[in-house]
Amino acid sequence: MARRWLMLLLFVLLGSVANAQEAVHAPSVIHLASEDWQDYTAADGHGLGWDVLRKVFEPAGVKLDIRTEPYTRSVGLAERGEIDACVGSYHEEASELLYPRWNFDTDHIYALGLASNPAPTPETLGSYRLAWVRGYDYQDYLPNVKSYNEVVRRTGILSMLTHNRADYYIDALTEIDYVISRAREPEQFRKTHIAELPLYLCFADTPQARTLMALFDQRMELLVKSGELKPIFERWKQPYPFADAASPL
Repeated sequence: MARRWLMLLLFVLLGSVANAQEAVHAPSVIHLASEDWQDYTAADGHGLGWDVLRKVFEPAGVKLDIRTEPYTRSVGLAERGEIDACVGSYHEEASELLYPRWNFDTDHIYALGLASNPAPTPETLGSYRLAWVRGYDYQDYLPNVKSYNEVVRRTGILSMLTHNRADYYIDALTEIDYVISRAREPEQFRKTHIAELPLYLCFADTPQARTLMALFDQRMELLVKSGELKPIFERWKQPYPFADAASPL
């Protein structure tokens, strides 16, 4: 009997040592890169996206270390293992990176065009000349896309539309609204909803990033089931993307 108790005590002690070693090696920081999306992943650390990711990681003892880079550079940094993950990727958009089961948000995709033009639909979109920011690869996610142009920055979009160099500009709603806010005559333009695309962190293929990805999926499962993310979306006046999500999209 005494021997059995001694064996049990030994297992408990060994388990405690193993847990302590895991705690020592667990990452305390996640290094993230994202574009400077206004009120979403702003360079100063404010925005809906950063608030969601803080809620995911910080209660688990992992602090966010953020840097602002163009999307394509963020992907490259993750591919080289210089960061743990890039923010705001569509599913399997970057073939060299790892994708978790859970998305952390959903992009509301809109087409921006002249109000005098007919409103596009997902079925008719492919018959128009389209434009979007380089690296976003909407041709892989929207139906029947044939003619498109990739731009380096958003500053020339309104001129492109008014001078008939493109029929519609494709982007997420927040970015479309930002572009419209720069127009002298915003009533000249119209935005049309065309798709919903889940947003992911895309993780580097490193041991630390794999550990953080597993933690991300665990935390997202808990937060979606508890509804704890909902107040963040309400505070930023954005649709809650997990209203019907019992499992990852």
